[in-house]
Amino acid sequence: MEPVRLPDTDLESIDASVRKLLAQSAEQAKQLDSLSTVPGPREFEGFGMPGFAGLPVPPAPPEPRPILELDGEEYEDELDALSDWVDDFLMPVYGTEVTTATPWCHKWQEHDGVVAWLHALCLSYQQHKDPEAGLSGLFVWHRDFLTHAMAAVRAPGGPLSACMTDPDRPAHRLLPGPKPSTRSASSRSEGPQSSGEPGRTAA
Repeated sequence: MEPVRLPDTDLESIDASVRKLLAQSAEQAKQLDSLSTVPGPREFEGFGMPGFAGLPVPPAPPEPRPILELDGEEYEDELDALSDWVDDFLMPVYGTEVTTATPWCHKWQEHDGVVAWLHALCLSYQQHKDPEAGLSGLFVWHRDFLTHAMAAVRAPGGPLSACMTDPDRPAHRLLPGPKPSTRSASSRSEGPQSSGEPGRTAA
């Protein structure tokens, strides 16, 4: 068979088409490389996504802290919220009759230990009623938190044992706590130890 010969004009057209295809392939390769890399903040600047350049970052919610670690207005606000939860929900639903076996105090907010117990109970309630806790979340709260906390707070020899034991006779009394141990008292009076390590004496 004789070789096919194309006119020069057709060869130029084919050459131009091949060059155009090669240029397009190179451009597509660059685009694929840019998509495979991690985008910088400014690449999403116009999409309204939080945390990228030029857009405000929403503040993270504060981490819950034990109420006795709070001070001033922050403590008072937390105590007000706790009082609403205890007086409007906890005691009307779970507060049994006031007796010598289950004392209570109408000024329970002045008992630091009781405040700490009830605040921890309130935080655990918020956690276990969340949908993420699952269908058994509140059962776990009743079993592991409510029963134990109420037994400790309202025990016959607990922090409220000198307060109201008769619902018709409201009473409030703060029992004195234990004094510092003899070791703590003696170390304060003697000043710093001569040795830098506890339990050792200087040579």
